[in-house]
Amino acid sequence: MTPYDKFNAAMRQLPLVAILRGLTPAEAADVGDALVQSGFLLLEVPLNSPQPLDSITQLCKRFPDALVGAGTVLSAQQVRDVQAAGGELIVSPNFNAEVIAEAARLGMVCLPGVMTPTEAFGALAAGATGLKLFPAELASPAVVKALLAVLPRGTPLMPVGGIAPDNMQRWRAAGAAGFGIGSALYKPGKAAQAVRDNAARFVSAWHGTLLA
Repeated sequence: MTPYDKFNAAMRQLPLVAILRGLTPAEAADVGDALVQSGFLLLEVPLNSPQPLDSITQLCKRFPDALVGAGTVLSAQQVRDVQAAGGELIVSPNFNAEVIAEAARLGMVCLPGVMTPTEAFGALAAGATGLKLFPAELASPAVVKALLAVLPRGTPLMPVGGIAPDNMQRWRAAGAAGFGIGSALYKPGKAAQAVRDNAARFVSAWHGTLLA
């Protein structure tokens, strides 16, 4: 499958991006198992993690059906570094046209961070696959609804920041296509079983089966 095929499949099945900030290569296999076995197909290792490219390579080899890549990607060179490590997903906290264009040129899925309509339209024009609404703590479900009213139909808009199992439905009702989930799912040093337990709650929340 191409990166876009993997992205589209994940968006249909479970459009949740696991943000593994602080993951080490030694943890990658066990944490990856906990997530993928729970249903996660979108795995992001931010580049300000220890040896992130090594972790990305491990995850890509272990989970060929998952879409694996990097977060906190800030330059076109970093995009190339991630691709060389086997990554197929580029996530940024900001809108940088050069990062998006390089990811698109290499056939990688790119989800840049945006907050305003100007950034959103600029990112799509540069070749973004979808949009990361970041930080979601500065926005609201009403912002999602307003943006989607003017963005091209079908644009994936995924809030990131402060997302928890008990607040996902409000964002979804406004039109959020998925979410990026960080510290509520994984923190540095968290045991794989704890990550698995957190993942199960997010999966249940997404499917509407979370018990109070």
